Amino acid sequence: MSSNTRFLPALLLRTAVAWGVTLLLFFPLGWLILTAFKTELQAIEVPPLFFFPPTLENFYEVEARSDYLLYAKNSIITSVLSTLLGLAIAAPAAYSMAFFKTKRTRDILMWMLSTKMMPAVGALVPIYVLAQKSDLLDTQLGLVIVFTLSNLPIMVWMLYSHFKDIPHEILEAARMDGATLWQEFSRVLMPLAVGGLASTGLLCLVLSWNEAFWSLNLSSAKAGTLATLIASYSSPEGLFWAKLSAASFMAIAPIVVFGWFSQKQLVQGLTFGAVK
Repeated sequence: MSSNTRFLPALLLRTAVAWGVTLLLFFPLGWLILTAFKTELQAIEVPPLFFFPPTLENFYEVEARSDYLLYAKNSIITSVLSTLLGLAIAAPAAYSMAFFKTKRTRDILMWMLSTKMMPAVGALVPIYVLAQKSDLLDTQLGLVIVFTLSNLPIMVWMLYSHFKDIPHEILEAARMDGATLWQEFSRVLMPLAVGGLASTGLLCLVLSWNEAFWSLNLSSAKAGTLATLIASYSSPEGLFWAKLSAASFMAIAPIVVFGWFSQKQLVQGLTFGAVK
């Protein structure tokens, strides 16, 4: 028996398992898209309808009722600005920790990472009170600050991981040539770390876009993101499944398309630079 014949059943089994897991993970998203094109009666039909005349009524109603473009604009502004602000803070911090280590560097990094293990609801009351006293409730600036602080530990860790892989000899050579600290950082380190900056920024952009907890608690109609839009379709009368699915589809479509075209950088970011 040849080796190809021997390994064929194992290959078929792995392929079947891979397809099964893929379909299992994709099913909720696929069903959401399917429901978005149904009427409310078709959405609650038993047994479920797989074949039906599609309608765009839900999408028109979401835009007419909720001003989708306003929520989308808020999501874009808060996500982009929080990512840029986070990179501006995290890059110098990671640079300092990667190239000027002290005996406390690792402790600081571990402490920063440990803050992500605390449930967000534990910090809700003090942050809400601070936002209220500072007139930052239901403002884009308030969400930008909170999103930045929420993602900052991950950004520092990721950039630290990228920076420490850059040979120190390159920076030492720049210092010997008379480069100042700022020139060393901006003209030598930054060009070498473009990949790390891009993957970190892309990942944190996705995290900010998908952030729901702080959006729901710190904003409403004025500065609400798409997460706030989706939550508005839950009412005391129940859930409007078709309209909720349409709103959810409109909320996730931009970031799904964005993630599809930047998946290589996102995978690199998720693995802290281990995948080159």
